[in-house]
Amino acid sequence: MLSKKFHLARVAACFGAAALLSMGATAQIASGTTGIDATGNAQSEMNACKTGRTQQDRQTCMTEVRNANAAKRAGKIDNANGEFTANALKRCDVFKGEDQVACQARIVGYGKADGSVAGGGVVRQVETVVVPPGATNVRVQPQTSTDIVVIPAPQ
Repeated sequence: MLSKKFHLARVAACFGAAALLSMGATAQIASGTTGIDATGNAQSEMNACKTGRTQQDRQTCMTEVRNANAAKRAGKIDNANGEFTANALKRCDVFKGEDQVACQARIVGYGKADGSVAGGGVVRQVETVVVPPGATNVRVQPQTSTDIVVIPAPQ
């Protein structure tokens, strides 16, 4: 029996459902990782610029806040209709088979992520186990401390 940490992936169906459920999620920036004030409040964002809590020089930051607020007032803000997860899942289309399933698992949140955008990038890791053809039971012995995705054998 697999413990709570292990997840059984039903290849396309599982990740398709997860993608649909998560499409309404908005992008969020973890506080403390970038210094970016993502509140959407012009006064708060300008304050972050003036106190040096951003990754930009003061003048550039203040110009960006003014420009973003002008675009917001003009109704020109585009967030791709919030389809960030769907767009990210499309990047997995270059892979086939178990590599594609592992890619999709990382996108929808399985496994672990290390790093930050501010630090130069996020590395996502997931361990996969492919069930051999004809097998009905599989005993999984984890090789990492991350989530495990069990992938049914190709038909």
